[in-house]
Amino acid sequence: MFQIRHATAQDIPSIHRLIYELAVFEKAPEQFILSQEQLLEDGFGANPKYICFVAEQNQTILGMSFCYVRYSTWKGPVLYLEDLIVNESYRRKGIGKALFQHTCDYASTNNYSRVQWQVLDWNQSAIDFYKHFNASFDPEWLNAWVEFNQ
Repeated sequence: MFQIRHATAQDIPSIHRLIYELAVFEKAPEQFILSQEQLLEDGFGANPKYICFVAEQNQTILGMSFCYVRYSTWKGPVLYLEDLIVNESYRRKGIGKALFQHTCDYASTNNYSRVQWQVLDWNQSAIDFYKHFNASFDPEWLNAWVEFNQ
């Protein structure tokens, strides 16, 4: 049986591997430039920038929920789910559901107004997964960004 817990600095290699696995799945491995060192500093340094929960079984990381805090001028604090990743060989075993539920419970307990995330329009299995949680999908907003130091 697996357990869900807060990630630790020792989990960085596994977290890094899962993020790369997601980049490959999303057909963009060349865009993955984040180093383990930066991931370590950004998560466990003096000013942590993210929250990460991992699913673990027998000291093996099976998946993770990677989040950060954002602030909605209409809703207040929001927990943004950047990535929910389960290693391909462990999918369809309830791990993703447990990670997502744990993330939602954490947000509710810590007074976030909601959990928010994005899903690729071609990732039907993820869309169906989130529909089981009665998720709302917003067709009106477009994603936009400006990149620095690339």
